[in-house]
Amino acid sequence: MVSVSKSLAQCIAVVTTTGFLLPPILPLTIVLPSLAQGQVGSQAADQTLEAGRTQFKLGQFPTALQAFQQALILYRQAGDRRGEVKALRNIGNVFYVTGEISQALDYYQQSLTLARTQQDRQGEASVLQNLGNVAESQGNLQQALDYAQQSLALYQALKDRAGEAAVIGNIGNVYLNQGDYPRALEAYQQSLTLLRVLQDKRTEASTLGNIGLVYYSMGNYPQAIAYHKQHLAVAQAMQNLYEQSSVLNNLGNDYKALGDYGQAIAYLEQSLTISRKIGDRAGEGKALGNLGTLYLDIGNYPQAIQYQTQSLTLARQTGDRLREGQALGNLGNLYAVLGNYAKAIELHLQRLAIAQNLGDRAGEGAAYNNLGNAYQAQGEPTQALTAYQQALNLSRQLGDRAGEETALVNLGTLLNIQKNYPEAIVYQQQALVIARSLKDLPGEALILNNLGNSYFLMGNLAQAEQTLLQALQALESIRSGLGSNDANKISIFEQQARTYRLLLRVLTAEKKTDAALEVAERGRSRAFVELLSQRLSDRNDRSLAVPPIKIAQIQQIARDQQSTLVQYALTYEDIEVAGRVTAREADLLIWVIQPSGQIHFRQVDLRPYAQPNPQPQIGFSVLEEFVTGTRQAIGAGTRGIAFQENAAILAQANAETQNSRRTEESLRQLHQILIQPIADLLPKNPTDRVTFIPQGPLFLAPFSALQDQNGKYLIEHHTVLIAPSIQVLALTRQQRQRFRRANSSEGVLIVGNPTMPRVAFEPGSPAKQLASLPGAEREAQTISALFKTRAIIGNQATERAIVKQMPQARIVHLATHGLLDVLIGQGVPGAIALAPAAGRSTLDVTAPDDGLLTANEILNLQLQAELVVLSACDTGRGRITGDGVIGLSRALISAGAPSVVVSLWQVPDQPTALLMTEFYRQFLRHSDKAQALRQAMLETQKQFPDPRAWAAFILIGEAE
Repeated sequence: MVSVSKSLAQCIAVVTTTGFLLPPILPLTIVLPSLAQGQVGSQAADQTLEAGRTQFKLGQFPTALQAFQQALILYRQAGDRRGEVKALRNIGNVFYVTGEISQALDYYQQSLTLARTQQDRQGEASVLQNLGNVAESQGNLQQALDYAQQSLALYQALKDRAGEAAVIGNIGNVYLNQGDYPRALEAYQQSLTLLRVLQDKRTEASTLGNIGLVYYSMGNYPQAIAYHKQHLAVAQAMQNLYEQSSVLNNLGNDYKALGDYGQAIAYLEQSLTISRKIGDRAGEGKALGNLGTLYLDIGNYPQAIQYQTQSLTLARQTGDRLREGQALGNLGNLYAVLGNYAKAIELHLQRLAIAQNLGDRAGEGAAYNNLGNAYQAQGEPTQALTAYQQALNLSRQLGDRAGEETALVNLGTLLNIQKNYPEAIVYQQQALVIARSLKDLPGEALILNNLGNSYFLMGNLAQAEQTLLQALQALESIRSGLGSNDANKISIFEQQARTYRLLLRVLTAEKKTDAALEVAERGRSRAFVELLSQRLSDRNDRSLAVPPIKIAQIQQIARDQQSTLVQYALTYEDIEVAGRVTAREADLLIWVIQPSGQIHFRQVDLRPYAQPNPQPQIGFSVLEEFVTGTRQAIGAGTRGIAFQENAAILAQANAETQNSRRTEESLRQLHQILIQPIADLLPKNPTDRVTFIPQGPLFLAPFSALQDQNGKYLIEHHTVLIAPSIQVLALTRQQRQRFRRANSSEGVLIVGNPTMPRVAFEPGSPAKQLASLPGAEREAQTISALFKTRAIIGNQATERAIVKQMPQARIVHLATHGLLDVLIGQGVPGAIALAPAAGRSTLDVTAPDDGLLTANEILNLQLQAELVVLSACDTGRGRITGDGVIGLSRALISAGAPSVVVSLWQVPDQPTALLMTEFYRQFLRHSDKAQALRQAMLETQKQFPDPRAWAAFILIGEAE
């Protein structure tokens, strides 16, 4: 159901929030002591009623209710039965807007009975109008229309032009919710003509807003925005919070449809805030549902589920069947995205039944489209085709251009899967015409992607390239609309990555490997690049747009870094298994950019490495299996070490890796895929740097430990660094140049074995104190002696104290526990264990001194450090996205550190202490961090040959 904008005269206030508790009905026998003697009478009652109406307009519903109840008492004492009709109706209005529908109906029925008894045709017309509003809110559209027509006849007989205008507007609302847009527009225009004669600016504004809804429903979003902004201006001038909430919700939908997600979120969150403030439960439900669909669109599924579930709960509490149907459909889409197609179909069928029962034809069309998607994903093309055709027919009958576009896209996608490419292209081209006419940028990007795929599969590479480049322009325009919201940019990029990968396949097929490198770089770490650029800029523009780099810039970065850059990219192809399409890795693309600027390209076919899998999952990953297997072989996959005795950690690692043959086999297989194809292009001098730019699962690959056929580890031949993208390297270099300082012991912050906080790793489980790390304490003491400073240990190393010192430090070394999966209630995973404040012994993520320095908290710091070392477990891991690894390392670089040393697994205490001490000895000699880490690994390997003991740490960013 659309979020219809209605004025107080129309009394349309379908509201659903848990904002406040209404005061109890005042006993009718009570005469309020605040009333002065002689005031009891109809005049005083009228004044009290009007005061209540003023409060109602302002959204002050509890105060309005009290005034209406006082007026009811006064009217009864004065024997004013017609006044009593008005008071009863206004009390019903308050209960209506606050979601207490049964009580609203009770008061409306009392008002209607009394009006008819008194032959109060004006009161009867008004309350019939109110009853129509209730019926509409509950989805009983035919009943709503019946009530409205009865009311209209009475208003016309009374020659009440204001009432006539209001109820004609309500009739327009019913037609709009039925999907009959031409009749809705006709009704609104009739109402608008009357209102302008009456010079009723307030109700005129609401009607303009409803005309905007018709244009929105017909897919004319710019026109919808123009009408809604007119409505908003009036609502704000009149300080009408209820109408502000409604129109803000509508504007959010308008901008969402245009792909301007940043604006959409801002408007919807304003609507949600106001709805909750005034107790507008229906408005809250609408805003929650719309935010849920928006977060689904940008790929933030946890947020989407949270909002849709809340919206469904509110709809059921208030009996809003239309909203319930929409929430069920939206949840169905979420289950489909998460791969639970049976549940998705179940929910879509429920939504379809509700829409058909209510006569909601637009909702019925949406349900058929979504049902078709779920059937298609489940491998039932016949059912999918039937559903799509029903959706197309309905949308064309209703003049619903947006629904028609969706059905055409879905039919084209189905035909593409069935390899009927020419007909698929016809459908997609029809959809593209509609999308462009509606200025539907997300739809346009999707259609262009689908067209590019069809052209590619037909072998028309030039047309595929041109079409996909247009798709990228649309996608990047959408992403820029998110402004400075880093989390949303990361989420939406996951939705957009397929277009970049598809264009890579096209360009490599055309042998345009330099152009493919530019696209590979353009398709990674964009949110990270923009976040870093903004923080390096002195401007306050949080929406700073950063153009992707070109080949000449890539070559210059390799020269500046004096490093051989190795960029990996993955392409995927669609495969069909049991009638269902899934994706698998097709090729590993590798570019080697040498310090001279020369660029080489190699391609590895991953298909022969795929293991037979009768039920492949979406995103099936050959490399993920290899990386995971390799990590397991070297004992890097064990969890729970944070609570174990330190003496047992190394023993466990040795037990897990006693099968050295399996370990070597895994490391050699990964070396064969990642390194062997480019081995001839890598530097021969082991002190020359090689910077690997991974993608996807390769971020967890132990590059330093990869073994060639002679049993030599990669670190023995090369000095290794890691970067999330080539452009990020250019930015970390800017950071290093900006914060370069003299090499002295001043400003060195070294922390070791703080008093550990208590942490619960599972929901509902008791918090346990993390194990002490005596090896980390010895490590910190030894390193501090090298710098001639003092280590901070034990209860001195509180989170508050360390955070205070970090921005002034040139080098930060934290030897403690790293936590990847701890329930810290943050959007960015990862935390570093520090000492909690005195007296605080349990996890409290709302406090800055709970003993867990989270990635989100680090993002808010402004570091001046040239190097941060996290000598702890899992500090290099996180959520792997198209933007790289979202976790502690990204947070530290974003906060200002150009060089970060982190770990890829849970490291044993004793070898880590040895490695870190040797790292700083080498660093103080040569000031080359990459060389220092390489030498430290080689020295540690002599005492602890197991790769788990020395290969976990990686250097991200700058070597010097």
